[in-house]
Amino acid sequence: MSPAPAACTHTDWGILRASGEDAVAFLHAQLSSDVQALGPGEGQYWTYNSPKGRVLANGVLWRAPDERDDAIILLLASDLATTIQKRLSMFVLRSKVTIENATADSTLIGIAGEGAHDATRAAFGVGPARGRAVTFKAHANAFTLPDGRVVVVAPIAEGGVLKAALARHATIVGRNEWRRFGIALGVPLITSATADLFVPQTANLDLLGGVSFTKGCYPGQEIVARMQYLGRLKERLFAFRSDAFDAAPGTRIYSKTFSVDQSCGVVVNVAPDTAGGVALLAVVQLDAVKADDLTLGASDGPRLTRRPLPYDVPSASEDRTRPR
Repeated sequence: MSPAPAACTHTDWGILRASGEDAVAFLHAQLSSDVQALGPGEGQYWTYNSPKGRVLANGVLWRAPDERDDAIILLLASDLATTIQKRLSMFVLRSKVTIENATADSTLIGIAGEGAHDATRAAFGVGPARGRAVTFKAHANAFTLPDGRVVVVAPIAEGGVLKAALARHATIVGRNEWRRFGIALGVPLITSATADLFVPQTANLDLLGGVSFTKGCYPGQEIVARMQYLGRLKERLFAFRSDAFDAAPGTRIYSKTFSVDQSCGVVVNVAPDTAGGVALLAVVQLDAVKADDLTLGASDGPRLTRRPLPYDVPSASEDRTRPR
């Protein structure tokens, strides 16, 4: 990856803004995370699931740092922003909340790598702690993700000034570099190619703190809870690299553990690897991961080499959680 810190102005992330006096309660009832537990300026990972418990979208959100501002900012894959904005709006009914797609009207900058926090402070005079957002220049927010990356969201008119300030303290990189940071951190981003395929646990979103198992109901909650307390996961998210020239989210993965025409996994995120080939995150059957004979795209496709994640992934036996 590029010399740290790195700043990306094309992250492929979209921005939704929920505002109104019922915004917190509404999102709390729709998302898997405990939105009501957040104070001003606090944030968390989240998932939005179908009634069958499959992840339709995921990302990170935070409450506005100013107590007088009732807005919540949600980041998600840009190719899902319009779809999710429309779907959430369908369920507003009499709630006093407005869901807006703010992607086109906003500047979004991602800062990652060693020194990301220091670069943010040097450029903008703020350095929020992990999981917290701060306001600067009146209308801009800087938020530090739980994984250590920083995102800045501001009105689009302020974008040029912010980018110029950051360029003095970080290397400007493209979207592939930003994707590589996410892959190395083991943080998946569901896109249109993989929406409605996985329960949150199989994408490790429970391990990352994107699911609360103590809050009330939300779409898919019964399925997600049943998997947590009564089920046994057969697949999880892992990181890999391959000498393949190309791959895309949704590409199937194969193993001799299964039949030739039966896939055992799906690519979630992918980016060109600095060592050549591609780096990727994929949800894969645990038996196939154990066999260590995974191939990309076909049973005779390029081999996949597993890479470590910065957190522990439970084995099949450890994933079984007794009801509490």
